[in-house]
Amino acid sequence: MTDTTLDLGPQTRIVARLAEAVTDAQLADGTPCPRYAVRNVLGHLLGLARAFRDAGRKDLGATTDTDPQDALPDIGPGWREELPEALDELAEAWRDPAAWTGTTRAGGFDMPGEVTGAVATDELVVHGWDLARATGRPYAPDPAALEAAHAFLLAAAEDPGRSGVFGPVVPVPPDAPLLDRTIGLSGRDPGWTRPV
Repeated sequence: MTDTTLDLGPQTRIVARLAEAVTDAQLADGTPCPRYAVRNVLGHLLGLARAFRDAGRKDLGATTDTDPQDALPDIGPGWREELPEALDELAEAWRDPAAWTGTTRAGGFDMPGEVTGAVATDELVVHGWDLARATGRPYAPDPAALEAAHAFLLAAAEDPGRSGVFGPVVPVPPDAPLLDRTIGLSGRDPGWTRPV
């Protein structure tokens, strides 16, 4: 992603549609994300949408300085309106080529713009999968976002100082679909199904 930008809009719209389909009864259901119920994944998506929106705008402050591991994310009563709005704003911020240049911050870490954009893409793809799996919805991420997330996670998996944010890689056959390989690189089991 060093010489190109990526329109995050197609992926943010996919995530917004998944969130829109979540019923109140599903909010307490488990997800492939350990410790997170559906409501926590939605809360995390809302927080990351705001943080990466501001990172793209280079509007650094509370949203970009907060470590997402600090507290269990949750949703408030207005999440159904707030989440799609924040996702739209995230996509819009990263349509500006300047978002992908220079240095910015997200999760309390200073990073090059292009790396921050890659992290945002990965978050949208992987947590979109988490939400789809937890709620029994079909999931086909934006192909360009999926390619970018796979490249980012593959580079992270090959890094000997792999960050503690990702769990150990789950082995997936090399001929598996790209989404399964990406999810395995994120430390999740692509075969995860919701408990019955």
